This record gives sequence, structure tokens and C-alpha cells, in this order.
Amino acid sequence: MKTVLMVAEKPSLAQSIAKILSQGNMSSHKGLNGTCSVHEYTGTFAGQTVRFKMTSVCGHVMTLDFLGKYNKWDKVDPAELFSQAPTEKKEANPKLNMVKFLQVEGKGCDYIVLWLDCDKEGENICFEVLDTVLPVMNQARSNEKTVFRARFSSITDTDICNAMARLGEPDHNEALSVDARQELDLRIGCAFTRFQTKYFQGKYGNLDSSLISFGPCQTPTLGFCVERHDKIQSFKPETYWVLQAKVNADKDRSLLLDWDRVRVFDREIAQMFLNMTKSEKEAQVEATSKKEKAKQRPLALNTVEMLRVASSSLGMGPQHAMQTAERLYTQGYISYPRTETTHYPENFDLKGPLRQQANHPYWADTVKQLLTEGINRPRKGHDAGDHPPITPMRSATEAELGSEAWRLYEYITRHFIATISYDCKYLQSSISFRIGPEHFTCTGKTVISPGFTEIMPWQSIPLEESLPTCQRGDAFSVGEVKLLEKQTTPPDYLTEAELITLMEKHGIGTDASIPVHINNICQRNYVTVESGRRLKPTNLGIVLVHGYYKIDAELVLPTIRSAVEKQLNLIAQGKADYRQVLGHTLDIFKRKFHYFVDSIAGKPLSRCGKCHRFMKYIQAKPSRLHCSHCDETYTLPQNGTIKLYKELRCPLDDFELVLWSSGSRGKSYPLCPYCANHPPFRDMKKGMGCNECTHPTCQHSLSMLGIGQCVECENGVLVLDPTSGPKWKVACNKCNVVAHCFDNAHRVRVSPETCSICEAALLDVDFNKAKSPLPGDETQHTGCVFCDPIFQELVELKHAASCHPMHRGGPGRRQGRGRGRGRRPPGKPSARRPKDKMSALAAYFV
Repeated sequence: MKTVLMVAEKPSLAQSIAKILSQGNMSSHKGLNGTCSVHEYTGTFAGQTVRFKMTSVCGHVMTLDFLGKYNKWDKVDPAELFSQAPTEKKEANPKLNMVKFLQVEGKGCDYIVLWLDCDKEGENICFEVLDTVLPVMNQARSNEKTVFRARFSSITDTDICNAMARLGEPDHNEALSVDARQELDLRIGCAFTRFQTKYFQGKYGNLDSSLISFGPCQTPTLGFCVERHDKIQSFKPETYWVLQAKVNADKDRSLLLDWDRVRVFDREIAQMFLNMTKSEKEAQVEATSKKEKAKQRPLALNTVEMLRVASSSLGMGPQHAMQTAERLYTQGYISYPRTETTHYPENFDLKGPLRQQANHPYWADTVKQLLTEGINRPRKGHDAGDHPPITPMRSATEAELGSEAWRLYEYITRHFIATISYDCKYLQSSISFRIGPEHFTCTGKTVISPGFTEIMPWQSIPLEESLPTCQRGDAFSVGEVKLLEKQTTPPDYLTEAELITLMEKHGIGTDASIPVHINNICQRNYVTVESGRRLKPTNLGIVLVHGYYKIDAELVLPTIRSAVEKQLNLIAQGKADYRQVLGHTLDIFKRKFHYFVDSIAGKPLSRCGKCHRFMKYIQAKPSRLHCSHCDETYTLPQNGTIKLYKELRCPLDDFELVLWSSGSRGKSYPLCPYCANHPPFRDMKKGMGCNECTHPTCQHSLSMLGIGQCVECENGVLVLDPTSGPKWKVACNKCNVVAHCFDNAHRVRVSPETCSICEAALLDVDFNKAKSPLPGDETQHTGCVFCDPIFQELVELKHAASCHPMHRGGPGRRQGRGRGRGRRPPGKPSARRPKDKMSALAAYFV
């Protein structure tokens, strides 16, 4: 007698399937691993009497991992994990001895029927089982089919028997798509995680996580939470005013009216509207309307919607809800809970599951009425081609399931009954009023037929008082008109339900993996779950995401992962090559990894004024200097180049100056990293360079290098660029005006003397003897660039080719000369502000 080995995904599932197929006539014993049972019975297969052996695995048999030394963090450069590190399949849980167990049970078998879950992961496990069992099975005769795949959506007699009668083959393409995802997540996640964990933990012991992990899906998931946090932090409330009016319907009842303008943001305008209406005694009826409306019954239930409701209404986290749903499925209470479909096939037996609920103590009356009067066909939803929507398969009570599982089961059942119920119908009435020149509206709703809201009472139309009967031209006495002052409020932190919606919308994860990614960011201390199951990012999570944004936003944005998921789906459909997708995606992330490493590490540039050690220049935007010894970061002007400025130091703080330049045709100026971040004088703003510093004696300051007021903008001062020789430049410290002057001069110095005509500072210029433009072979001349006739011929006004965004552009591209309007007096020094203490991780990212 030949033997058929049948393998399910979980022990409980194997027992349920075997019980159905054997009609209860089976013997059972524990396997060698002590976890999985083996159920044996005799039956018919392929027209012959055979011995069936039904057993199971416990999820994945194998897992992907690196070989040998590549598993040791200290032995391997993380960059090697992208391509050079070989991988192998290892036992997912060696303690279960699953490989040996399957080989013992599979030895000598002639056929294998795979009852793994019918999704991509299940398909992948099919091939893990086959790789383990086929080598020990009896050799098939030529062209004899020995491998079969059962496809089913629920653990019911009908579904299991139909699956056994229509066996197919496992889908290799779907399995390959999972292989690709596993390898991508392993290589990308390990490379980034190892680098950033070692990098930060090696420098700081105060980080609130022992592992700073990265995941291609996990990180965009965290990104959504931090994006909402940033909106909350940057929110600035605005005050607005609402006009509220009450009219008397009769002596015991008043109606509250809604203002048609809704709100205004100007107090004086609001007061004007109040003044125009508060003296009115009557509200005139302008129009009335009555319209029958319908509230649609819900679409059939899929995984994402189930997880959303479990979090928002049942207080169950997505991971816990998914585990509970899987337990209900394996026990036969609901259909397969992993599905993207919200559309029942036309031939789906809707009455069968409904009849199962006909005697339930909570909804028997509703079910019997539907069975008697006829069900309403569910709305047409989305058919993803996987499993039917989540459906209750048999009746259950709270005592039978326990409170947690019961709450989820109750919702699934009520949702199913609602999908085949009728829409809720109601009458919406409205009255439009005019009080003086302003218009107001009052609305009311009256339920005509509750429909599906009987079984989902939380969806019912709220009870509202019916509106009085009236017609156009009627008048009601005004009870009160008042002005309410309110403020706009920031959004709240993301709920799990909102996060699930965003992940589904942007293609981050699958219906099965979405709960895992959310659970990961909670367990790794990137977010905490607050009341209402709202996800509040921790400091670690915020700093990480901000850092990714500043170095490479695509590491945290959902766009790349969404594109990868589409490619993985193409592999599953047989439309894309597994190796090409894998190679192309790894190449993209390998480049991003190298850029990330180069950007975060930086290179030594200038010395810190506190510890006198070199600070590292981090070039990736926003460019910044970081002192690892002092744990301080100093932001720099953007959109230009930064280099050391002659090893000169600021007299205030002893920091080495750096030189910012927008290019050879633009402008440049020195700056002190500390002063730019902590302005030393009252009239200085953050980010200013030495060309705006009002220090009275520093040789690099505006006081010493300023010449006169800019010829184009109102607030700017023309400042000599002391680094520009021999092609000397004078540039405005506010706008993009640049004056080229004194080509081939040896030296240009701002004189302490001022022009008697315009009060601009005079310039002392030493020219090259061979190329001096001065008359009579003179090489030295002191004069005003605005008033001196010799210097006027040597100055050409232009605009910088590019400049830092903080500098305002001039009014046009005209060339010419202008007159100075006086030198700006130096400001008075003020006490320095205390520096902000930044977190260890933020020091590299912020």
C-alpha cells in the first residue's frame, strides 16, 4: 500500500484537516520532536487505497542567514554584506528538529500533499518542505506526479473536501518572491543595523537602545510616526472666531444654527458681523429642504480593515489581533484571516455561514429575518485574487472563546452580517435662515430604515431632534447671537489604525507583515504606545528619522520600498526575473549605504575652540561640523563650499575660522562656527558670518572690513573680501551684489579714514608696478570706491552667480556704480547665550 504524506502549517491545523478527511477514523501519535503530531488513516487517493500521514510544521522550516565569519560583527565590514557575503538556508528553530522530523515521516512515502497556508509565505514553506522531504521519498516512476498543493480558505468540511478533490501544484514564482524579500531584508537590514549600532554605541553609552536597527519596511513605518510628530511640533495655533446664533422654535425649544461662513480669522471682521446681526430680532427662513439619503453597508472584511478596527475600537494591537485571528482560523471559527480581497465571488455560499448564526443569542433575530426576507448581495469591492474576505464559519460564544478572542470574533461576525444587510436610510432636513445680512443653517436627520446599523449599532445615525415644520418667508425670534473665540489645534499622534492605512496606501509591507513592522518599532524603543493606541516617537526614533532625512531621505520615505514591493509582486506573477530584481535592488542600497557611511563619518577640518581637537566636516546636506569630544554639532551655511580659513581663530571663542564660498564668480566670507550658531551680539542672527559680525576690533569683522552701504539693497553693507586677491572683490553682506575691483593689486586694505563726501571707508591699494593703472608709475593710492575718479574706473558692479538663500537678491541685473551712504557703526557686544546640549545621536544628524 502506498503512503501519502500531508503537511499543514500548524499542529492544530493538521489535526482539524485530518479529522475532516478521515471522518474521525484516525490514529494519532507525537512525532520525534515532541511538538508535531502525526495523524494516520486509510483512504483513497488517485484511484487507489493508500495510507495517509497528516502532520505539520511550525511556520518556516528554514531561515536565511550568512555563512561563517559573516555572522560576526567584528570580523566583517558591513559593506561586504551586500554582495560578497554568501548566504545559506538554516533551520529556523533548531530546537524543534524539524528537518529530521520531516525526513523520518517522509521516508518511504510515495506522494506529498501540501496543506500550507495559501499565501506567498505558505508557498515558500511548501518548497522548504519539499527540499527536505523529496530526497528521502520513494522515487517516482517516469512522468508520475507526486507533489500536490491543496488550496483552501477555511477549515470547514466543505472547503477541505473541495480542496482535496481539486489538488494543484505549488507556485514556484510566489516562493521566489519571498526568497527575494528575505535576502533583501537580511542584507540591507544587517548592513545598516551593524554599521549604525557599532558607530554610535562605540562612542556613547547613553543611548536608550542596545541595538539601533534599520529595516527597509521598519524604517519607513517609523518615518510616518515621526512625520506626524514633526507636524505637531511645528504647529502654530491660529485664533479664529465663529458666529453662533440661537432661534426660538417654540417657548420650550431653541435651535442652534451653524454660520454659513464657518469661521473668520480677523477679530475686527468677526466683530463687524456680530454688530450687523446681534440687534436683529427675527431670523427669516430663506429655504427648506428634505432629502432621503443612504449610509452604505460596509465592504466585505479584509486583513487591513480588521487590524484597523481591532486597534481603534477593540484596543488590540495589530500583532495581537493577527495572532488572535490566526487562532480563530485554525480552530475553524473564521476563514483565512490574511487576505487583501473585499469582494465575495459570485458563487460564494453566503447563506451557509449565515445559517450558522441563526440560533446565536445576540443576533439570531437579525439573521432569521435576513434568511426569511432574502439577503442583500454584498457591495462590489476589490478582488486581489487571493482569498475570499474574512468570514465567520461557525457560531461561537464568549464562554467558548474567552474575552479577547470573542471580541474579535464578534466584530468579524457582525461585519459579515452587515455586508449582506441593507443600507441605512434616513431623511435629512435643513432650514436656511437669514439674520440681517448673514446666513445660517440648521440640519436634522431622521432614520427611515436602520438597515445594517441594527447589527453594527456604533454606525447608527445619531438621534437628533426633528426640525420644526416651516416654509420660506416664515420668521423665528432670535434668542441669542454671540461670538465664540477658538483656536486651531494641532493633529494628534498617529493611531495604529491611521498608520496601517498609510502603510497600505504606500505599499509598505503586506497584509501579513504590517503588524510585524509596527510591533518592531515598538519593541525597539522607537515609539511608545500611548492612550488611544497612539504612537508617540521616542527621542531615539526622532533623531534616527531626522538623520536619515538629512543624509538620504529615500532611506526613510516609502517610495523605494513601495517600488521594491511592486517588483516582488512581478516576481510572484512570473513577470520579472528573481536574480535581476535582487541584483538591481541590492546595488541601489549598496550605493546608499556607502553614501550614508561617508556622510555620517565626515573628515577633519577645523579645530574646536573648547577642546582644540579637530572637528569633522560632514558634507551631506545640511553640511555641519561635529566635535566628537565635546559632543557638539555646528550648522554651516548651505549651497556652497567650506574650507579652512588660513588657520586663523576667532578672538571671542578661539574656534578656527572657515571660509564659505559660492564659487569663483560668486562671493565668499569667513565665519566662526561657534558665533554662527550662538550669535555673540544682540544685532546678530543665527547663521551670520564674519562679514556681518559687529565685533569692534576683530580683523575679520564688519567693523574692520565694511566699506559703505550697498548700492542696491537697503540693509546691506559692502564688505571687502580679503581672500579674493589678486582679483579683488567687494560684496554685499545681505544681497548678491558683487563689485570686482583692482585687478593685479598686491594688497587692498580698508582704511580707518572715511570719505569726506559720502562717509564710506577709504581703501588703501598697492598695485603691481608693471601693471599699475595709476598715473606716473605710481603704485599706491588711497581713495573712495564711490567718489574717487581713479577708483571709479577700476570698479565693476555685478551679481553673484549663486548665494546662500539667506541673502536677498537685488532688484535687477544692472551694471554700474553707486555712491556709498555711510559706514555702518559697530554694534555693542552682549553676553553669550548658553549652548544647547544635544543628544549623542543628534550630534551626528542635526
